[in-house]
Amino acid sequence: MEINTHKGPAIRMQAILVVVSVCLFLVKIVAWYLSGSVAILTDALEGTVNVVAGFIGLYSIILSSKPKDKEHPYGHGKVEFLSSAIEGLLISLAGLIIIYEAINNLIHPHALNQLDYGIILIAITAIVNYVVGYFCVKKGHQEHSPILVASGAHLKSDAYSTLGLIIGLILILITDYHWMDSLVALIFAFIIIITGYKILRKAISGIMDESDSSIIDEIVILLNRERQPKWIDVHNMRVINYAGYFHIDCHLTVPYYINVNQAHEILDSLTLMFKRHFDDKVEFFIHIDGCVPVQCSICSLNNCVARKSAFQQHVDWTHENILSNSKHYGQATIE
Repeated sequence: MEINTHKGPAIRMQAILVVVSVCLFLVKIVAWYLSGSVAILTDALEGTVNVVAGFIGLYSIILSSKPKDKEHPYGHGKVEFLSSAIEGLLISLAGLIIIYEAINNLIHPHALNQLDYGIILIAITAIVNYVVGYFCVKKGHQEHSPILVASGAHLKSDAYSTLGLIIGLILILITDYHWMDSLVALIFAFIIIITGYKILRKAISGIMDESDSSIIDEIVILLNRERQPKWIDVHNMRVINYAGYFHIDCHLTVPYYINVNQAHEILDSLTLMFKRHFDDKVEFFIHIDGCVPVQCSICSLNNCVARKSAFQQHVDWTHENILSNSKHYGQATIE
């Protein structure tokens, strides 16, 4: 299978996550077998989600790394959002199963055994989960990979819930109130369900091409920092994130009197800036507009051969105005 090399770091990180998830799941199963704790069983059940989601995520990242083809002109990146949605559903399902097991244990209680060994084992899994989750989220943001971010967030959430679970188990060990085992399981079942919902919500926003405010803000900072005099105005911008590939549409206003080749050079300077910033993981559909005389007041271009009025003010590009359909004309905007 041909893949794009820029996905290599994400694939390696997800592969590490899969191996870690399988190992930690086995450790949790041993901890549950030794202790008989339904609370530890909740952790083990969530571990099954980590394993399944890990394999699905690995496959989706490999698939998303395939180059564009006739059937997928925008690439295969959307599959990562679908994978994140499946992970969110699996996490929520695990939470529901845990609720069932906890209630069943309240109705039909059973004795706990070797709880101290169980606590030690899941404490080890919590530490490993947090460390791997931290680096997974970090790499996911670097690679703009929603599945890596979702997987890492899930592992960190798993570590937090395990920590709380350990506190509950220590209380059980001290007080010998075995009914608290089910209570702890119920509390963390709801935490797991909320985590699943958040991951699912994020995935759906990606599938529906919901605007990513953080990426827009990043672009605004970049445009204002690298701004050139011949970039008179930028507006009507749309940014779609295909799991690490950014498709940017916008209108760029340039001096009306330049020829096609000169306009192309200006366009190249803008696209080169974006490609450098996003590591060449971006493509553009940029419409060129010619300026109009009323825009002279916001144009800082020196020695302009067609200037009708003096430069008066510098219009900063903001999150709101680069998304607007309106061109900028100083104090007012005109549709």
